Amino acid sequence: MDLGITGRRAAVAAASRGLGRACAEALAAEGVQVAICGRDAARLEETAATSGMIPIVADVSTADGARGFVRDARAALGGIDILVPNAGGPLPGGFADVTDLADYQRAFELNALSTIAMCAEAVPDMRAQQWGRVVAITSIAVRQPIPSLILSNTARAGVTGFLKTLAQEVARDG
Repeated sequence: MDLGITGRRAAVAAASRGLGRACAEALAAEGVQVAICGRDAARLEETAATSGMIPIVADVSTADGARGFVRDARAALGGIDILVPNAGGPLPGGFADVTDLADYQRAFELNALSTIAMCAEAVPDMRAQQWGRVVAITSIAVRQPIPSLILSNTARAGVTGFLKTLAQEVARDG
């Protein structure tokens, strides 16, 4: 399928394995120049080598790490047209299991603040160039919460609310 994105530049977070890797590989197959990040340098190098992607060792579980990945990807690619914010999931558990509010804070930073930070770093340039896409990996839980995943359900619903609001604000700018 030709998505019309050949020659574009993409930054895909947490892409040394799993859904992030699958997204990065699909973009590369479409002719997109792709920068990926992960925390495990060896796994990241292996993933990048198979598809000609640019590996960037980064930990996007914090807002600073997420911003740093986007800055490094922008420098390596000469800009970013497509951003795929992604991160692992928080610990499982239900309401009675998660009694430490710090667990909610860590989950929100991992999934919501990292996405917000990546967008804050990438979207202004996308707006200026009048073309950009943010393709976030969240969960079906944003429509129907999954039992025993209260932290993920909470954080990912916040991400979806943020992205829908962002889309309404920037869609007119391409």
